Amino acid sequence: MDNRFYKSAVAALRATHRAPRLRAGAALLGFVPTLPSHRRPAARRRLRVLAAALAAAGGVQAAEPEDGIRLQPSTVLTPPPRGRAGEALPVILQARSLRGRPDLDAVAEGDAELRRGGIVIRADRLSYDQGEDLARATGHVRITKDGNVYSGPEAELRLQRFEGLFKSPTYYLAITGAGGTAQSLEFLDEQRAVATQATYTSCGIDGSGAPAWVLSAQTVRIDTEINEGVANDAVLRFYGVPILAAPSLSFPLSDARKSGWLPPSLAIDSKSGVQVAVPYYWNIAPNRDATFTPAVSARRGASLDSEVRYLEPNHRGEDNWNYIPYDGLAHRPRFSLVMQHESSFGPYGLAELHVDRVSDDDYWKDFPGGIASLTPRLLGSDFRYTRRFGAWTAYGRAEAWQLLQTTDPTTRIIAPYQRMPQVGARTVQIFGPGLEVGFEGEFNRFIVPDNDADGARPNGQRLHALGSISRPWLTPGWRFVPKLSFNAASYELDEPQPNLRTHASRVIPTLSVDSAWTLERDAHWFGHAVRQTLEPRLLYVNTPFVQQDDLPNFDAAGKDFNYESIFSENQFSGVDRVSDQHSLTAGVTTRLLDPASGAESMLLGVAQRYLFRRQQVTPALVSTSQHFSDLLLFGSTSLIRDWNLDAQLQYSPDSSRVQRSVASVRWSPGPFRTISGTYRLTRGLTEQTELGWQWPLYGPPPPTSGPRTLRTSSGGSCNGSLYTVGRMNYSLRDRRLIDSIVGFEYDAGCWIARVVAERLSTGQSEATTRLLVQLELVGLSRLGTNPLQVLKDNIPGYRVLRDERIAAPPYDPHD
Repeated sequence: MDNRFYKSAVAALRATHRAPRLRAGAALLGFVPTLPSHRRPAARRRLRVLAAALAAAGGVQAAEPEDGIRLQPSTVLTPPPRGRAGEALPVILQARSLRGRPDLDAVAEGDAELRRGGIVIRADRLSYDQGEDLARATGHVRITKDGNVYSGPEAELRLQRFEGLFKSPTYYLAITGAGGTAQSLEFLDEQRAVATQATYTSCGIDGSGAPAWVLSAQTVRIDTEINEGVANDAVLRFYGVPILAAPSLSFPLSDARKSGWLPPSLAIDSKSGVQVAVPYYWNIAPNRDATFTPAVSARRGASLDSEVRYLEPNHRGEDNWNYIPYDGLAHRPRFSLVMQHESSFGPYGLAELHVDRVSDDDYWKDFPGGIASLTPRLLGSDFRYTRRFGAWTAYGRAEAWQLLQTTDPTTRIIAPYQRMPQVGARTVQIFGPGLEVGFEGEFNRFIVPDNDADGARPNGQRLHALGSISRPWLTPGWRFVPKLSFNAASYELDEPQPNLRTHASRVIPTLSVDSAWTLERDAHWFGHAVRQTLEPRLLYVNTPFVQQDDLPNFDAAGKDFNYESIFSENQFSGVDRVSDQHSLTAGVTTRLLDPASGAESMLLGVAQRYLFRRQQVTPALVSTSQHFSDLLLFGSTSLIRDWNLDAQLQYSPDSSRVQRSVASVRWSPGPFRTISGTYRLTRGLTEQTELGWQWPLYGPPPPTSGPRTLRTSSGGSCNGSLYTVGRMNYSLRDRRLIDSIVGFEYDAGCWIARVVAERLSTGQSEATTRLLVQLELVGLSRLGTNPLQVLKDNIPGYRVLRDERIAAPPYDPHD
């Protein structure tokens, strides 16, 4: 080591740190260089450079100060602050040997390392010119910043502005989990860089072999500020085969939104044949965007699909429109329209609009994936406005239906009435010593929809009032709620009914008492400490019989048999029918809860209704003198490791048979491993079984916990994991497969391939089959038709292969 530099450094160290004593060992040498006068601000900026040097064997050993300034290795690199605070950050040099001039420059050789804020440079030789703020590195150069890693033989960099040039680098971008090589890489600033004669891939960047996929380009411009990468004269190759070429190809650097053409998609189905679509995404503003997708079908011709989304301070919505100017199979134009809008008017007013319409009755069969409704043959549209006035809420609504009928009379459907309009008000208020009063008044104009299967139903209007008064006693361990309520309605019909009346009215009172308790104790089940609850409940209901057969039924229907309906005061939904009953419903539920989190690990319950008198108004439309109702049994548990069980059963004591049952079981022994089975029975109507799965066939098993690290894939090798996914729904009554999904996913680490076949029944002897194929290039884009939503919607417990993966391990300064 240069003895003169050593003496100068020690002198500066003493002047700066109050002359600490020196002893044998590692030395910490400090000096305070200054910037040239033409680059100084009005107030003089000072930059401290600290260098730790260890002399070669046999050389002079320096000492370290006793009062504590020493270089400490750290796995956490804090990004440098901006402005003057960033300029004042120290530049830290560490090497086997070091020489330099105070306030001017320094040269480090042998395992040299330079740090400044979040920037780390390693090389065989490093030099730093303080006046130019320029670092030059040669020999095994490695630059790390914000998780990005650049390696190569030679580089120079201005630290503060992060400007410089890297020759023949290999680079890795943490934000995408991908990287590549380049002839040169120019850093323009902290956000932008340009690579020349570059490649880009998430495969094989560690030298494991030729990458499975690679994007080659004359230049690649990276701009993290606008989340965009642009490759000029780009060619994308998959296992050496060119699959995409473009004079300019842009791609996002993260999951954030970015305008531009999206990768083309390819779909095949038995109705439309081969379809090719090229979406264009328009990021209009942070709160608005649109996607326009021109497409061509081999059988149907050209089409345009559009999606517009917006989120304003007081408005939000989404519009989807698909238009086919001329369908080559149907020989006519076709369209579908879905609109959703919501507007708030201050803290009290809310307007909502929903429109769901298609061009013709066959649309649901020809485009089974094009209708998002849960009832694809019954499409609803409505507008509603709600306004609060203190304790009152007023509302208005208009509701219409579109029915998609078939030519087969046995499959035609009856739709709900249209409400044109529906106007009402409701309130719930507390008076005096805990009295709770509720009231609802409403006017409806009911109209039979066009194309309805039952053309004999009358149009008419109804004015109804629902009221109640109760005195709840509520505590954490029990509740007791006596209530007196009434249901009053007045009808006016457009046409006389068989009883020759066009006007009718009725008032039906109900007395009910609801009581429930919650008891707890600590217990042990299957070796687990749990908190067990016992929750008995009783509901007494007394509603007198009122003749309703000669009254219109606009919106009433029998409730499904479940825990909520068996403990309800009326066995009908809607207003037009009220079940007469003098009954007592009893039930008990027990739960096992985790004492720490409160999570439920098991639920068992039973409930049954006892009738004190004959019931004449029933959902089955026939009177019953049976005292005991069907018995409801239900339960679920996740106590057994890796297993989830769920069941509900409706047992008839009169016929000694199970009337309805649903039972499901799911086994999930690890991530991306799940098998589920479901059995459904409705006596005299349906009986179905369902099997769903996601399971690895071969390859490295996924970890049982924690994130998955990104694997590289070398060309020519088959070291990935193959998964099978699917769901099959089989009708035991009809002895046929109703709906099914079968597919495979291959995860090669840096690319994922998915092939999924979906079959949807559209009739007793009709079905539509779709083939969905997708190639996901990790860190770049997805090509093909996305089947992920289909898999997530249909396979219980399905997990996307990329959800739990991280881009790269944390940076370790000792690597």
